[in-house]
Amino acid sequence: MVNAVHEPIVSITAVGAGARALFEGHEVADSDRALFLKEPDGRVVCYFPADDVRTEVLRRNDHVTTSPWGGVAAWYTITRDAKIVENIAWSFPDPYNEAAVIAGYIAFAPEHVELQVDEPASVPHVPPHDPPYT
Repeated sequence: MVNAVHEPIVSITAVGAGARALFEGHEVADSDRALFLKEPDGRVVCYFPADDVRTEVLRRNDHVTTSPWGGVAAWYTITRDAKIVENIAWSFPDPYNEAAVIAGYIAFAPEHVELQVDEPASVPHVPPHDPPYT
C-alpha cells in the first residue's frame, strides 16, 4: 500500500519583517508578526494578528463567504474619517486545518488598503570555526 502525500492547498509563511496596512493614508494594522498566505490561485494575502489591527475602526458585518481551504470567512466594514467601506477586511474565526494558523488574524482587501512591508532584517553570516568550539 502506498501512502499518498497531501500537497498543501495553501502555503503560509512569516512575513519576516514589519508590515503595515494603510487606509486612506491612515494606519489600520502594524505588525512584525504578520503572515503571508499564498492561495491556490497564486494570490498572496497578508494576514495580521487581530491584536495588531486597529479594530476600533472595524465592525463585523453580516456578510460571510466560504473558502474551500479556510472555511467560513467573517467580513468587516471600516469607518474612518466619516468614510465607510463595506467588506474591506475578513477573518477566518475557525479555519480548516489547512489554514489553522491564521485563526485570530485579519486580512484586508488590496483594492482598499495599501500594504507596506519593510525589508527583512539581514542575518549576519557566522563562518564555521575550525576546529569547532565545544
